[in-house]
Amino acid sequence: MRATVLEEFGTEPVLRSVERPVPGPGQVLVRVEASGVNPLDVKVKAGAAAHARVRLPMVLGIDLAGVVTEVGSGVTGFDIGDEVYGMTGGVGDLPGSLAEYAAVDADLLALKPARLSMLEAAALPLALITAWEGLIDRADVQPRQLVLVHGGAGGVGHIAVQLAAARGAIVFATGSAGDLHTIRGLGAEPIDYRATSVQEYVDAGTGGAGFDVIFDTIGGATLDLSFMAVRAYTGHVVSILGWGAHSLAPLSFRGATYSGVFTLLPLLTGEHRAHHGRVLAAAAELVDAGQITPIVDPTPYHLGTVSEAHRAVGDRTRRGKVVIDVRAAAESSESR
Repeated sequence: MRATVLEEFGTEPVLRSVERPVPGPGQVLVRVEASGVNPLDVKVKAGAAAHARVRLPMVLGIDLAGVVTEVGSGVTGFDIGDEVYGMTGGVGDLPGSLAEYAAVDADLLALKPARLSMLEAAALPLALITAWEGLIDRADVQPRQLVLVHGGAGGVGHIAVQLAAARGAIVFATGSAGDLHTIRGLGAEPIDYRATSVQEYVDAGTGGAGFDVIFDTIGGATLDLSFMAVRAYTGHVVSILGWGAHSLAPLSFRGATYSGVFTLLPLLTGEHRAHHGRVLAAAAELVDAGQITPIVDPTPYHLGTVSEAHRAVGDRTRRGKVVIDVRAAAESSESR
């Protein structure tokens, strides 16, 4: 089969022929239709993601959507022909989804939302699981709570906004001036973080009391500011980028709490993987009910243009999740 392989950090991945995998116990073989591209993929390629523990050479690609073609021993809940999606590899020693086939742990998969195309479904897994672990597993967002999402038009942020709204929360989200229309369309009150101070948006959105839940997708100074914008005593800050040196004093003085999210952990340790599958199954119901829809970049990419797709992820003027149509490359190859 054809696969996109990273052979050395800091170089471009290469498209080459590799052995088609065979599903082992607890695994299914998926014919990959599409692979979502995340900022983490770009960091892995650059050798700037030590936390991903990637061992080279590696087939890149973290998210996938595709069709089950073989079922390994011990697998229940999936049959040949099922359309599935999941966050399944591309980190640790798990081969990724930029390949025509992938043998993956069935616990990491769920049936694809019926309402979405393969390209749309492949845009979701990492973002969905990350948002779910932050907003539901850690913060337990409830109806009518005031939720602030930092980076509400980003890959994780735009899913987090919709998930919080689906939980019945009153959602606010920060972004640049060019993001505000998108954020409003997602169901949140937009905040131009460059033109509005923390005190101004806390006063305007919460009457000065602070937000019940703050979901940070930016990290750095934005996380520090979150500690000053959360509600006293009952407020909770969750960050997906809580690295670096941060003073917890502002949070402590408010009597509020903090949690971090590390979505890769089940892939790296092999533990609690079934939770990912359960999250994706529950989220698929929200997707099919029209409560969550990914924004996908319409630019076409295939296995032969992965480098271009990686560059597009770094383009701040781009709107929507970059997705690679894996079958497009396979079919063009077969036609030749």
